[in-house]
Amino acid sequence: MKRPFLLLSVGSLALSACANPELTAALSADAPGFATVAATTRAATGRETVLLQDAAAIRANADRVHAMIHRRTVSADTAVQVALLNNRGLQAAYADLGLTAAEIWQGTMSPNPALSVGLTGLGLEGLAARTIEGLISANLLALATRERSDRIAAARFEQAQLRAVEETLRVAHDTRLAWIDAVAAFEAGGLMRQAEGTAEAQADLAVELGRTGYLNEAGQAADLALHAELSGQRARARLDAQIAKERLTRLMGLWGSETEYFVPNALPGLPGRPRGVANIEARALQGRVDLALARLELQAVAEEGGLSNATRFVSDIDLVTGFETEFEDTGSGVASETSPDVALEFAIPIFDSGEARRRRAEQAYLRAAHQLAERAVSIRSEARAAQAELSGTHQIARHYRDTLVPLRTQFEVETLRAYNGMIESPAELLDAIRGRLDAQLSEAAARADYWRADAGLTAALYGGGDGAPAGGGGGAALASAGGGAGH
Repeated sequence: MKRPFLLLSVGSLALSACANPELTAALSADAPGFATVAATTRAATGRETVLLQDAAAIRANADRVHAMIHRRTVSADTAVQVALLNNRGLQAAYADLGLTAAEIWQGTMSPNPALSVGLTGLGLEGLAARTIEGLISANLLALATRERSDRIAAARFEQAQLRAVEETLRVAHDTRLAWIDAVAAFEAGGLMRQAEGTAEAQADLAVELGRTGYLNEAGQAADLALHAELSGQRARARLDAQIAKERLTRLMGLWGSETEYFVPNALPGLPGRPRGVANIEARALQGRVDLALARLELQAVAEEGGLSNATRFVSDIDLVTGFETEFEDTGSGVASETSPDVALEFAIPIFDSGEARRRRAEQAYLRAAHQLAERAVSIRSEARAAQAELSGTHQIARHYRDTLVPLRTQFEVETLRAYNGMIESPAELLDAIRGRLDAQLSEAAARADYWRADAGLTAALYGGGDGAPAGGGGGAALASAGGGAGH
């Protein structure tokens, strides 16, 4: 009589333990999902990212970063690589991926079977009876919907991986922009230093001319005022450059002696033509991580909606198996009888028919579908805008480089020559110096906008940006932001 109980109990436990072996292996790995994150990041940025899980790995990574950064002049690509290796916020995002994998793994497991043992007794005149009952119950509905639940779990796990990829791309994009800002600031500071040197020489000349009586006090004051003005702007430029470099340092996760690195004195020159991307809308729709996330959300919501519909009327069905053993004192001894006990239990939906859950699932699906469509429209627009911005900023920077700066430089040279020949006044010379400086700062700002737009095009193709135009720095911004050459 005990064999049926054993067969039913073991069968229930086996059903409760079954799961998708591939999904379970992926979720229970030492670094769940990170291989996908690393491969996707490498395809989008050409750079490597790492997962630091122990002290030895952290030390080895620190040595690697030290060799790349310490007392070296850092390029944009190196800065991005260091950030992907050393940014601890990024490591926290990878730890979040592991936490999410553990939570999803836990969710894929069926509810544990419940075991209950009871002892009852009945006393009659001269007769004592005792009954022992043992029951094991398992949720049949969870077993019946296991396949759909696994598909939902797989979609949620893939979403978690893509969120980690998205954070990685954001750090890479922000680091490249921070490098551009820092280098542009130092370049602007260098231009300010050159202009200040010219103004200082002119101020010294004005003092000498004043002593001879050739230049009146008003003319001397104008030359000295220009020098004082440029000195103040250069001090502001040095401070702004230091702040810009600190932002880059934070993104690269550096501190202590590792902050002893350098950035170039100037941004790279313009290429002959901006890079073009054929079929940019299709490329963006294929490569954008946030669109892939939205697709997976729609898939998961659809699966969850199907699950809600499947369980609309019954939310729990339990198979209860066990045994019952009765003991009876017959006077001459104790007699016992064991019999199997099988029952099916489920909740009766008297008050909840499941209609509200079904309606909620329908609306959740509609919301996800509209969000996916809206994201696709935005991505198309962002890709077109990024390509237009790259082309436009290239034209503007080239105009400043090839037209405005040469004209302003020539005008300053001719004005200085006329001033030395006592033809032009000091005020006209000061205006010429200011005009040449403004033109150079505008050219540097336009070139910085081009390189920001170039970074924005990559973000438009793969993700990691904020969807806003990358440029817009402007000459006025760089006129007050820069730094000295001692970076």
